[in-house]
Amino acid sequence: MKALLADWKLVLAMGGAVIAALAMIAYAFFRPAEDPEEAERRRRLHLNQIGRIAEGQVVELVEHPPVSKEARKGLFGASAKPLVDMRPRHLVSYSYMISGVTYHTAQDITGLESQVRLERLVAGQPASIKYDPSNPSDSILVADDWSGLR
Repeated sequence: MKALLADWKLVLAMGGAVIAALAMIAYAFFRPAEDPEEAERRRRLHLNQIGRIAEGQVVELVEHPPVSKEARKGLFGASAKPLVDMRPRHLVSYSYMISGVTYHTAQDITGLESQVRLERLVAGQPASIKYDPSNPSDSILVADDWSGLR
């Protein structure tokens, strides 16, 4: 122990490493929660910029009731950010084929109603899909300034 304390550079480096580790742990637990709506908006914008277009079709439009606060629990049971509006959620499921692989997915288009005419949206309707060429399962049907619906 005395030899360890005699080497003050080693003690200083170990102390710095402990402080850095504690800071990373504290950041992991106490950082602000990311807004899921903002994360989805960024994903849509990214796919709109880099995406390639494939032909697909609408499978169905599903309207879900708003999620209650009890169902939106975070880490250690803390409630997530409450919903700003209590509108029903609109999910459009669609399918498309890339290199012989058929993908079936859905997109929540709530808040993008200006791009979509819900009354004209029907199953079997052809649509253009933007997808990430490096991850074809990551796709969008509608973005803030683009719509693949016809």
